[in-house]
Amino acid sequence: SHYERSIFMNQTAHPAPGPSSRTYSTQMDAARKGILTKEMEAVARQERFDTKRLMGLVAEGKIAIPANRLHTCLHPNGIGSMLRTKINVNLGTSRDCVDLDMELQKVSDAVAMGAESIMDLSSFGDTRKFRRKLTAECPAIIGTVPIYDAVVYYHKPLGQITADEWIDIVRMHAMDGVDFLTIHVGINKNTASRFKQAKRLTNIVSRGGSIIFAWMEMTGEENPFYARFDEILDICREYDVTLSLGDACRPGCLEDASDISQIEELVTLAELTRRAWEKDVQVIIEGPGHMPLDQIAANMKIQQTLCKGAPFYVLGPLVTDVAPGYDHITAAIGGAVAAAAGASFLCYVTPAEHLRLPDRDDVKEGIIASRIAAHAADIAKGIPGASDWDRSMSEARKKLDWEEMFRLSIDPEKARRYRASSKPEKEDTCSMCGNFCAVKNMNRILDGEIVSIFDE
Repeated sequence: SHYERSIFMNQTAHPAPGPSSRTYSTQMDAARKGILTKEMEAVARQERFDTKRLMGLVAEGKIAIPANRLHTCLHPNGIGSMLRTKINVNLGTSRDCVDLDMELQKVSDAVAMGAESIMDLSSFGDTRKFRRKLTAECPAIIGTVPIYDAVVYYHKPLGQITADEWIDIVRMHAMDGVDFLTIHVGINKNTASRFKQAKRLTNIVSRGGSIIFAWMEMTGEENPFYARFDEILDICREYDVTLSLGDACRPGCLEDASDISQIEELVTLAELTRRAWEKDVQVIIEGPGHMPLDQIAANMKIQQTLCKGAPFYVLGPLVTDVAPGYDHITAAIGGAVAAAAGASFLCYVTPAEHLRLPDRDDVKEGIIASRIAAHAADIAKGIPGASDWDRSMSEARKKLDWEEMFRLSIDPEKARRYRASSKPEKEDTCSMCGNFCAVKNMNRILDGEIVSIFDE
């Protein structure tokens, strides 16, 4: 029964916030009241950002700091186009791969490699145990998709899940300390009807979007997340949860990019963003998807305009449909363009995309590719300090200081391993150029030395 579910949630969740010395409900509420929170201080410090300006942007909704008040081990990060581009790592169990220890190892790897956010997409097994372990021990931002968990938790046919039960799961995740929730709220009866008329090539490729679309079709009811959006906002305000407004109609192939379904849903998300901000709830907008390279910048501009600068969170975008096994590369290409044009948050894509649950090596490859894309975009945007890293690497290369080059590498282990696998005759060169090394020879000739390549 609903009563029994409520008792279960209260017994096993983090304690409810209850009375507190806090004089604000959310980071946005604090910013609007002129209160500098410890989370804002931390973000300003690590971003080299003026605290007053940061508060103003949080108050406007242009920067989000996901920070559930029950996630006490959180290392806060800000998400906004004027800050460093952040990386999210998706992981979690599935029916075919239920290994919590492996998923926890992936979490550890992701944090060690600099991912700012972990999204638990578990769809099988003891999902709550895993989720609560994350919020109890992981310093990264934690995100979830409650719609997946409802199917697991209630363990009954999709069409029999009630509107109350969908909302209960949202509250459960908030109580468990999750910092941001992806809610597929933009696909309602109206947008679903237009979607069916549009005759897409790949239909809906969002898991959450397909689930709620199927539920609406089977029950004839309105999307409960849309119909009861104010209740969700009240939950988010109570626990200081950021809403990530899911893009159920994100394009799943190049042909569907920028179509009526995608844009109409974005218009709905813009309206819902305004309603969330009216209740001091922070919002992130989710975006494409698969998209041709020449459409990405325009899509970023449309989103920024419609959603008044709310942070944009993109999956890729993947710039071609034909690279299974290499989609971390197609996503990194699109992600760099998207972030340079205004996206704030990149969801990593691994080589396993479209093929299987990623293993640890896939996770690593996906993170590195996304970090490269994010850093490239940060240089293009002129983020303070972004290019300093590259200058330091260039100085080390000029000096042929291999140890410093390894230290500065985005993946030091791989850089060191590659060099060790093919040792040169002379330590100050590599096995490709040897004595033909331009850097070595230029250093010598400019120092007044003789360069005699074949005699050395």
